[in-house]
Amino acid sequence: MWLLASPHQGDNSQLLALARGLEWPFEIKRLQYKSYEKLLRFSKAATLAAVERRNSDTLEPPAPDLVLLSGRPNEAVAFWIRRSLNPSCKLVFVGTPMWPLAGYDLVIATPQYGLPQRSNVQHISLPLHGVSEESLAAARAEWAARFAHLPKPHVVVLVGGNSGPYVFTVDAARRLVSAASARAASKGGSLLVTTSARTPSHVAEILAREISVPAFVHRWQDGQAENPFLGMLAHADEVIVTADSISMISEAIATGRPVWLFDTDEGRYGMKGLSGEDEAAPGWRGRTLDSTAFRLIMRLAPSSWSRDLRVVHRAVVTKGLARWLGEGDATSPPGPPVSELQQSLLRVRALFGL
Repeated sequence: MWLLASPHQGDNSQLLALARGLEWPFEIKRLQYKSYEKLLRFSKAATLAAVERRNSDTLEPPAPDLVLLSGRPNEAVAFWIRRSLNPSCKLVFVGTPMWPLAGYDLVIATPQYGLPQRSNVQHISLPLHGVSEESLAAARAEWAARFAHLPKPHVVVLVGGNSGPYVFTVDAARRLVSAASARAASKGGSLLVTTSARTPSHVAEILAREISVPAFVHRWQDGQAENPFLGMLAHADEVIVTADSISMISEAIATGRPVWLFDTDEGRYGMKGLSGEDEAAPGWRGRTLDSTAFRLIMRLAPSSWSRDLRVVHRAVVTKGLARWLGEGDATSPPGPPVSELQQSLLRVRALFGL
């Protein structure tokens, strides 16, 4: 297998969960692209023309039998691999591709993308991940000493960032710090906080500076030697996760602990929407030019051009897997959902008659 790494960490977590679950040999291919890559996408050409070869991993034989990919920049490369290296190569895309669905052997997609029902499309309710009872047990032992001085219960806070139509503002960061600190203080506990690749620097700084209870705060950095993310989940008594990250929501739910969703904005700008407008696209005006453009695309363009995270939010709240922070008391969820990773592994193995 080759894994064509995505620019987005959540995508890569899904690819790695698939690869490790299959237990077949794999290589990760990290590719850099030239500035005109987005324009080249529309040609639907199986080519390496947009790949910045000097800063990318090589794509040389022996050719793979299976390519797992996510991220639209990688699509032209995947089809080039099939055309030029191995015509029998199976292509599995995680997410929503720009290329026609029929070109893929399997597409695995969550509901925010609104993909149609097709024989080669597997619809899953939440992103794939590697959080399991076994991985949590190992992480619990590894990080126990680091968190031992912090009073229980441990309230874990998973922090995302800007996402499409939603902007993580300074005010939102302060609301999050205030609500999380108050929740831990009310229980005599502490916070375990981690930022992510998309967290704006101003949000990370506010988190580090304004938390008012005992806390462990980790600031994510690219290429860091260690990452306490799984250790935090393993020691969580409850989890607050910013609702911009569907991947982190899925990982939080997998712990079986109470999960709270935090809306990074409010009112007509927020993810929850205004009363009576839950099913509609969010208001067309955002806080920034980029977020406004994304909202207009959601309202006017084909669904494959964007995504609506609120579809997932509504589903997990309806199923009792999570609640919006500040709405009601914490309740124990019905338990982690049925493993859609196992279902996905079966679909991939079936491509090879296994």
